[in-house]
Amino acid sequence: MDGSEKKKRRIFRDAFGNWFILKRILIFVFGTISYKRFNGFNRLKISGAEQLENLPDSNVLFVSNHQTYFADVFAMFHAICSARHGYINTIKNPIYLLDPKVDLYYVAAKETMNKGILAKLFALAGAITVKRTWREAGKEVNRMVDLTDVDNIVKAMNNGWVITFPQGTTKPWSPGRKGTAKLIKTRKPVVIPVVINGFRRAFDKKGLIIKKRGIEPTIIFKEPLKIDYDNENTAEILEKVMEAIEQLPKFLKVKTVEELEAQREEEKNKLFFE
Repeated sequence: MDGSEKKKRRIFRDAFGNWFILKRILIFVFGTISYKRFNGFNRLKISGAEQLENLPDSNVLFVSNHQTYFADVFAMFHAICSARHGYINTIKNPIYLLDPKVDLYYVAAKETMNKGILAKLFALAGAITVKRTWREAGKEVNRMVDLTDVDNIVKAMNNGWVITFPQGTTKPWSPGRKGTAKLIKTRKPVVIPVVINGFRRAFDKKGLIIKKRGIEPTIIFKEPLKIDYDNENTAEILEKVMEAIEQLPKFLKVKTVEELEAQREEEKNKLFFE
């Protein structure tokens, strides 16, 4: 393949051969549908988006806690694409949906993205699907990492920005997975920690249905992590990641009002169905 053919592929297709025009259409449609949710029913509050202004075009890894299957990712696409067009910490001007960042990818469980046509369309918008090594179909499993999954994440990082959730679950305070730290250690990306809150209260578990209006979900982009790649091992890197996304046990000492309300709601639902 000569140089011109390589350039053509980068212009018209993403790292996995998906047409950029299709991704633009999907992001525009999903973005338009979800926009009212994040700028109306439950107004999204963003801070720290200035951290995105001078990032390189590739090898950037966003590490975040996770609260719903899809709403978290939708909101981050809005925030990141808006910042890319110069609208920092706001999504009030949705013109960015006409020119989204199409080389933005997110890591998602393969079993989640294979459930129904809608999930598969979400996947085409930028998902890197991976097989969980510890859980499948609601049951505990123990299997080796699929190296193809790792290769796909690396391929995406080489061509753009990647969002990943180190805990691999929407359950709060779950331990981080070593695979994220190993990836950071070997690829040495710019690592942007992200802390989200309020999505669990505002939306259902999938993030598709509005559960409660008037909630203000928040996204906080933090400064890139400072990592000593020569001297820090994967365990230390993972500790640093979990500290940055505020998911270490020490953050459990004081529960927020939001967490207490969510706990009460879960207890009510449990009593109702028992």
